[in-house]
Amino acid sequence: MKITQSSRQVLVCQNRTCRKQNSAKVLAAFQKLSPSEVEVVASSCLGQCGNGPMVLVLPEEVWYNGVFPEEVAAITEQHLRGGKPVERMLYRKFHRLSN
Repeated sequence: MKITQSSRQVLVCQNRTCRKQNSAKVLAAFQKLSPSEVEVVASSCLGQCGNGPMVLVLPEEVWYNGVFPEEVAAITEQHLRGGKPVERMLYRKFHRLSN
């Protein structure tokens, strides 16, 4: 299945713990920087409390954790525009390092 940009979503958790970790600023950065074809969604809890702010890119199911607003540009350019996840920022619970 080929992934088109128009089918992509970026979910940014806005539940209590993530909000305490500045997820509102992360959401605002994605809304500002993401390509117009990518839908940015303020989501409810993504079930990974304490590891946030959590970001989930769909449909690829790529998870990022502990995202700072200043890191959103790297995710936007390398992953959303370039098609390659930012490996150093991946949530290790779901993604292993490639060798």
